[in-house]
Amino acid sequence: MFVPGAKVGDRYKFRVHSTDGSWVDKSDPYGLAAELPPLTASIVANVNAYQWSDSKWIDRRSDWNPLHEPMNVYEVHLGSWQKGPGRKHGWLSYRDLARRLAEYCHRMNFTHVELMPVSEHPFTGSWGYQTVGYFAPTSRHGSPEDFMFFVDYMHQHGIGVLIDWVPAHFPKDAHGLRRFDGSPLYEHADPRQGEHPDWGTMIFNFGRNEVRNFLVANALFWLDKYHIDGLRVDAVASMLYLDYSREEGQWVPNQYGGRENLEAIDFLREFNTAIHDKYPGVVTAAEESTAWPGVSRPVDDGGLGFTYKWNMGWMNDTLSYMHNEPIHRKYHQNELTFSLIYAFTENFMLPLSHDEVVHGKGSLISQMPGDMWQKFANLRLLYSYMWTHPGKKLLFMGGELAQWSEWNHDDGPDWILLDFATHRGVQQLVADLNKTVIENPALHQLDFSGDGFEWVDCMNADESTLVYLRKGLDGTPPILVCSNFTPVVRKGYRVGVPASGFWKEIFNSDGEAYGGSNVGNYPGRKTFGEGHHDRPDSISVDLPPLATVMFRLED
Repeated sequence: MFVPGAKVGDRYKFRVHSTDGSWVDKSDPYGLAAELPPLTASIVANVNAYQWSDSKWIDRRSDWNPLHEPMNVYEVHLGSWQKGPGRKHGWLSYRDLARRLAEYCHRMNFTHVELMPVSEHPFTGSWGYQTVGYFAPTSRHGSPEDFMFFVDYMHQHGIGVLIDWVPAHFPKDAHGLRRFDGSPLYEHADPRQGEHPDWGTMIFNFGRNEVRNFLVANALFWLDKYHIDGLRVDAVASMLYLDYSREEGQWVPNQYGGRENLEAIDFLREFNTAIHDKYPGVVTAAEESTAWPGVSRPVDDGGLGFTYKWNMGWMNDTLSYMHNEPIHRKYHQNELTFSLIYAFTENFMLPLSHDEVVHGKGSLISQMPGDMWQKFANLRLLYSYMWTHPGKKLLFMGGELAQWSEWNHDDGPDWILLDFATHRGVQQLVADLNKTVIENPALHQLDFSGDGFEWVDCMNADESTLVYLRKGLDGTPPILVCSNFTPVVRKGYRVGVPASGFWKEIFNSDGEAYGGSNVGNYPGRKTFGEGHHDRPDSISVDLPPLATVMFRLED
């Protein structure tokens, strides 16, 4: 459509004569910008005028192997990460956010940020997961050019930008996609296929070429026009299964009588193929909580083609274990060890995301058992175990502060907690864990290969300890990880090691700087010359209470 005299900044809508004879005003499905909610008009914008300065980043990204590189992701809700004056609800501009967030991620050694959906959404309380303007970055923080500045600035400061992308469903708002011409154009006509029972939203009709093209084009648009480094796809499980969250008789089987959504499967494969072919180094991650095989395996091998799959099983089992009082943990050792049975069946990302600190779950530290000291120690132990477990890492904002309250999208993290040494200690621990992963190839090079992990002792349930090795490519010094999930100090704990020499202590979550009791093994331990744990040599270490210590073999 061509409108003479239209210029950047003009507001517009489509007045659609519906199939039922009525007239309805709709936002542009391909609109590049939108009015600040609750207003709903689209805005004429130019997304080709911005002068990018991130060519070095883009060139490096093209040669980047996302499976072998360190990836420490900081999940952020831009509307509440930090507040400031000058905009509605204290929302910071994209430009202010860029400067603050880049500095913070650099100081905290996060390699990437993952932004909860930035595409335009009418209801702030949906956190962006009920998208209307699929091609428009939300105007809550500024213009499309301002969001380009955000990504550009992050890249220039060495931080990758991932965004949440929501092709599973869309809201029923009158100005949006639902019944766009009076008929079910984007969604299924049958409510058993076209309406989501959990969220009160509409489900795309993935069997229509036009719908698949709309969504694939939208994914590529963010990578092309906004230089985004990856897409985390929300609610993939709800797309894969026709009976997702439905009772018998409430869903329609596929052509073979099964529950698999064949059209959605084809769409996800098409989506991943297009991205990986056109944008080397860009990653895709699936929030997928079932046992669907091959989520992160290549399409040519029968997989869905994602780079990563969120490990929801690891998250649930680990938090379940940590909720137990230490005296009871010996009965639940398998909740920690089970993940290593399947750890290399997918390319897993380990998430402690926003979903774990909302809807009555409480914050992470409030979920930890024990007195005040033990709560902090347990949280430090949880993070240390997570950062040494195979898989890429993701932490939601506020987790690094040991935030006491659940996340609230109106308020965000309680930064005032950093006035207290205990909370600063957890923040420093996260920064140091990120740095340790980056600086030690054994902790990231083989995250997705059994060659990168080796149990030393996983059977000592009575003392609730775990000992394992992380290994990198040939010539990389191994990292020995020892964790004590009780508040009892284990003096002179004998550990088998694969090589003789000096094992330097490189990390201790019980360090005084983190708020711990400073029990440790500094600067390290020499081997005995006596085998143990079926290994040729051994060291004797002191295991701090509710803590993880790491050792690296020195030349």
